[in-house]
Amino acid sequence: MITTETADSALKSYYLGAVSEQLDKSVNPLLAQIKKTTSDVWGKDVRKAVRFGVNGGIGAGSETGALPSASSNSYAQFVAPLKNLYGVIEISDKAIRASQHAEGAFVNLLNDEMDGLVKSSSFNFGRMLFGDGTGKLATITAVDDSGETPFYVVDSTRNLAEGMVIDVFNAAGVGGVSGRTILEVDRANKKIAISGSPIASPTNYTIYVQRSKGLEITGLDAIFGDGDLYGVPRAGNSWMAPYKQTAVGTLTEATIQKAIDHVEERSGSKVNFIVCSWGVRRAIFNLLAAYRTTDMVALEGGFTALSYNGIPIVADRFCPEGTMYLLNTDDFALHQLCDWQWLEGEDGKILKQIAGRPTYSATLVKYAELLCYRPAGQAMLSGITEA
Repeated sequence: MITTETADSALKSYYLGAVSEQLDKSVNPLLAQIKKTTSDVWGKDVRKAVRFGVNGGIGAGSETGALPSASSNSYAQFVAPLKNLYGVIEISDKAIRASQHAEGAFVNLLNDEMDGLVKSSSFNFGRMLFGDGTGKLATITAVDDSGETPFYVVDSTRNLAEGMVIDVFNAAGVGGVSGRTILEVDRANKKIAISGSPIASPTNYTIYVQRSKGLEITGLDAIFGDGDLYGVPRAGNSWMAPYKQTAVGTLTEATIQKAIDHVEERSGSKVNFIVCSWGVRRAIFNLLAAYRTTDMVALEGGFTALSYNGIPIVADRFCPEGTMYLLNTDDFALHQLCDWQWLEGEDGKILKQIAGRPTYSATLVKYAELLCYRPAGQAMLSGITEA
């Protein structure tokens, strides 16, 4: 007979390992290339000593002269709080009781819930990789109230999807509304409809994932930003500044190679992974196909990618339009307190009844933060004309 105890056991013994593997390897091709580690986690923070520059205790001298003076390596300490990443599934008591005497139906029920969790996580964790850690999804630029349902015009729908629960804040980062659901996304016209009563004068209001403002992992937008990073100021620390070329226009092979050469010449890093928007990948394909056969490479996690001189090129829906990131994934690590685990109560149970409702929920959790040890070893091209 199927009971909540049976479901608990299945989630612990069977589903945890499979789902954890999918979330680590199959969610996103970039995430699949980044190592996961429990090192340098101290309490609630990641504290990583990062070496930069070269050891100064080297030199030439005469046959009998003094040896070079000793000089230690130069270090900086990166400090970042672990971010709390959650994934929640919900199963009704009715559904469990309906499958009490049908194991196949129960398995299908759990499989469907876990598949939904993986797909939702794939969307959100993939989005975070390209974010700045604030959880910002889009900015409202205008209101279209010509129909029965008001639509909010946004600067981009890239990070938005139907069913997302969002908070909306005004330009000062306060006020607005919370716990609204996105009902419709009109991607062609860059506008959305959300649940609840209309928002008064929402122009320049910012949309965030529910309860996530300022709490997401440090993504590429922050690494390629201009402010302090991991508690270290960029001002006076040129090794903290990645290579950036804006307003590229028509993409050429020379432009790509210049960025790769700059990274290697300046920092000794070697680009081993390129991620870009869909339109940029099409531009690269046209560029390479014009005079040679395009090659494909297999990546960890079951992904395949276009190749540029042996470097895989992956298109990602969350990469900003007209943008290409040229990365050395060996310089990145996802520091975590532990791998994905079920949140358990004092009684050791995973499934818990939601107060006042005939449903049970289970929560996956990971405490982690993304670090880039060598920001100057990365490059970004933006303003590329898409194909």
